Amino acid sequence: MSLLNKIEIKRSNSSDRNFINLVQLLDKELAFRDGDEHAFYAQYNKLDKIKHAVIAYAGQIPVGCGAFKAFEKDKVEIKRMFVLENHRNMGIAALILDSLEVWAKELGYAAAVLETGLMQPEAIGLYKKSGYQLIPNYGQYVGIENSLCFHKVLTKELK
Repeated sequence: MSLLNKIEIKRSNSSDRNFINLVQLLDKELAFRDGDEHAFYAQYNKLDKIKHAVIAYAGQIPVGCGAFKAFEKDKVEIKRMFVLENHRNMGIAALILDSLEVWAKELGYAAAVLETGLMQPEAIGLYKKSGYQLIPNYGQYVGIENSLCFHKVLTKELK
């Protein structure tokens, strides 16, 4: 049995200690990858606005996370995607992303947007493989050369 079959995804929120710990590791990695630009991105990644988070567990060990927040009336923004380095390339991030999309659809959202950076090629690959389409940078990311923004229709009802 592969590790992926043993992964359990649990819904939570941004006050969950396991989510907070994983996000702290994510921020350390992003600070290293993004260098001086990290402070710009960090101001838009506060946890107080996140009410929907998922945590991937391998047994009792939290190994990955992701979240979304309302973006527009019918859209969510995917945030804080992360998998521990020793659990990468196993499909866990795709499982997390799929879980977030299912939850968003259950809540009536029809589409998702997200932003990632050029220094996160693994994330770019995941999003493209998962059906996300590159779009012009939105909101605070307009004019930010390191940012790539993506969009995906989650339901056929989106106009």
